[in-house]
Amino acid sequence: MGVWSTGLYSGDFALDLRSTIKAIARLPYGGDKLVEILRQTEPAAANSPEDEDHTTFWLVAADQFAKRGIVSDHTRETALKIIDGSSDLAMLEKLGMDPAGLKKRRKVLEELRVRIATPATGKPRSVLKKPQAYLMEVGDVLIYPTCEGHCINPYFASKERDRGWKGQDGWSAAVIVDRGRAFEFLAWYRPLTLEAMTDKPTLSTLRGELLWKFARAGTCSASQFQKMELEKIGVLRVDRNKLTQTFGEIPPGTSAAIHDISIANSFNRTLPVKTKQKQTISQIAEILADGSDA
Repeated sequence: MGVWSTGLYSGDFALDLRSTIKAIARLPYGGDKLVEILRQTEPAAANSPEDEDHTTFWLVAADQFAKRGIVSDHTRETALKIIDGSSDLAMLEKLGMDPAGLKKRRKVLEELRVRIATPATGKPRSVLKKPQAYLMEVGDVLIYPTCEGHCINPYFASKERDRGWKGQDGWSAAVIVDRGRAFEFLAWYRPLTLEAMTDKPTLSTLRGELLWKFARAGTCSASQFQKMELEKIGVLRVDRNKLTQTFGEIPPGTSAAIHDISIANSFNRTLPVKTKQKQTISQIAEILADGSDA
């Protein structure tokens, strides 16, 4: 749980859960559907009272739902039961919180109870009106400028605002091998990426002996696509069977979609993928359909 203090949001789990709720609150669903989705993201904490994060899960969910006007009687009643039954305090005591800390936590819970005791009114919130459009499809071949091996940082208004961008000194490329939508609304993409190279890549050069790396899934808005100066130079026919035979079962990019982690992180080679899957291939043809032409 990583309790740093007695506050409701003083641990990593609570902070991450708050971020998740912020993301799913954009979905155009009622409270019961949203809590069902939330439980899918943290099944152990949501469903097992023995899990050390169980009480935190329901207390944070109730607090965030109340603040956002999301109506879920089950969430509110579960949190109230936790508070009134002192199960949160019991878990924290089991985890080693001292009497002084437990006293402060009890005060936090009393304040939380006041906030959530009255059912939420379902006040209007900003939600997505339709699923996010796909900007890239499976097989799309993208090239982009790099500086010291990094793509343009799309979180800056322009590359000129980024002191880390010292001018283009290379190029790189990516092939989109998977894409989908978390909860049917939030789009994500998974690329294979290359180390930066000096010359501008072409479809022909990309078919040669090059080290392609299985990269993290990421999100990409139209604005980020433009800021990174992504250029689609063609489409390759990715064979899903060959892809999974090579890299194993491909996990969905749900986490990236929830936390809105940009695909720019996938293009920068400083973030290794922590996975037991095979990491690289030496030719893109290894995952292409037979007879695929660039």
